[in-house]
Amino acid sequence: MSTHGDHRTGEEFICTADAADRIAREFRRVHFHCRVKSTDAKTLISERLVIFVVSTTGWGAEPRAMSWLLNMLLRSDLPNDLFEDTDFCVFGLGGTAYEKLCWPAKKPSRRMQSLGGHAICSRGEGDEQHCMGVDGALDPWIECLLEVPTQFYPLPHEQDNIPADPLDEDTKFHTASVKCNRRITAEDWFQDVRHFKFSFEDNIKYNPGDVAVIHPSAAPSEVGSFLVAMGWANDDFFSGTYNVRYDETEPSKPHLISYRSNVARPSTEIVSLRILFTRYLDFNAVPHHSFFQLLRYFATDELEREELDEFVSIEGADEMYDYCQRVKCTTWEVLSEFRSTRIPREYVFDLFPPLRPREFSIASSIELHPCEIHLCVAIVRYCTKLKIHRKGVCTRYPSGLKLGDTLRIGLRKGFISPPTDPNTPVVCVGPGAGIAPMRAVIEQRIHEGHNKERKLRYRVACSRDGPEGIKWTYMQDPMKEDAQYIWTMLGQQRGILIISGSSNKMPTAVERLGGRLNAEAVEYVAAMERDGRLIEECWEHSKSVSIKS
Repeated sequence: MSTHGDHRTGEEFICTADAADRIAREFRRVHFHCRVKSTDAKTLISERLVIFVVSTTGWGAEPRAMSWLLNMLLRSDLPNDLFEDTDFCVFGLGGTAYEKLCWPAKKPSRRMQSLGGHAICSRGEGDEQHCMGVDGALDPWIECLLEVPTQFYPLPHEQDNIPADPLDEDTKFHTASVKCNRRITAEDWFQDVRHFKFSFEDNIKYNPGDVAVIHPSAAPSEVGSFLVAMGWANDDFFSGTYNVRYDETEPSKPHLISYRSNVARPSTEIVSLRILFTRYLDFNAVPHHSFFQLLRYFATDELEREELDEFVSIEGADEMYDYCQRVKCTTWEVLSEFRSTRIPREYVFDLFPPLRPREFSIASSIELHPCEIHLCVAIVRYCTKLKIHRKGVCTRYPSGLKLGDTLRIGLRKGFISPPTDPNTPVVCVGPGAGIAPMRAVIEQRIHEGHNKERKLRYRVACSRDGPEGIKWTYMQDPMKEDAQYIWTMLGQQRGILIISGSSNKMPTAVERLGGRLNAEAVEYVAAMERDGRLIEECWEHSKSVSIKS
């Protein structure tokens, strides 16, 4: 059985991955062999049972990792019985904040059926605005799904083992050396934004809009303290064997799901707890509803069990949100408060989510910086009601890198694709850390000679740098001033608009190009999107982590 999820970063991706992991865990309980991986059309036809978990991005579009799959499925030359031997079901994640609730989940559902696939369960739709979040719809949907008889699905063959660190063997990852780790915001500014330069011995290739993939590592001091707190400090190695498993299409995301106790294996397959929580398992993640559902089984104190029961109930959803999600309480902090819990080592993969890689928009052009990658990274560090500062799971890892340090960095095709014709006008809108992919696009245009012909035009809106008492200047303001100029490039010259930043509020100035009425502007923007001339790399502003964070 294969559970397919879109491959995204940030909070939306984490929720999708958590839902996929939750479904897989429930199916393992009824003796299914499950694999959780990103969408892959090449292997889809060979699967007997497929569960799609699809998130929503932008204005209701499918995630970029799923676009290729949908394009393949929508080909007109596919036979109507292509998936006649495939059972499937779909669960969508979204929110009423989106214009089209769970719209991307409907596409694979309808297309799979038209190609002969058999839907074993009705499509589920999770609403983030539900009082229990996505779990409000996911829990009853899983219960319905588990009623499907299990005897009809044979277990797939076992996968081969891989070395302890799959990144060392992955040809999509390259060894990088740190050339620069410099803060580019003022020391007294509230946000720490860094400019990173990484050099490679490999002859790497990438295009403007592509992303760098970094797999973080937990600090050794934190790992040691965590093991002591859990009572595992003197029991670092297992008497059994943990097999690190992964899918060849997603080698950067190992699935640590197999535990074999008291099995004689070569020593190279034995993984220590210290390595697991340094490279593979995330004990600093904000736990979700499913974590508390499992934790209650390991609590021995009656009062703690009652409190956990309250958290997982519908009536206690708000209380759990205030206790955990609102203040970004980590898994480690929750375990330190529920002191009676004793988690058996066999269940660490069920309670602790994988330490997933993060994607960062590349802020450089390979033409101007051969064998180099530049990143513009906003270091996530903020305060809540809790005394300890909250830190980003991944950004604190590169922030501690020193000159000469090495790490493995992967390359992945991004969502932004600048025009191949250098004469096509491009309008870039990059609020905040969204400037990163714009820098790559601009450097590419400089390489093409646009700066020599004075074709580059910069407009800056420093909304927080103005004198006190003076109205702040936002991105929309210079866009309104240049409305006619923008319309000439986008409307008359058929240019491309690239937006990187928050998806909650598309600039009003863009929707009023050339003084058009709102209805006309909205229709024109929709036409641009259909024609591929509107490119968005967006995330919800309310989320704590974005693709640049």
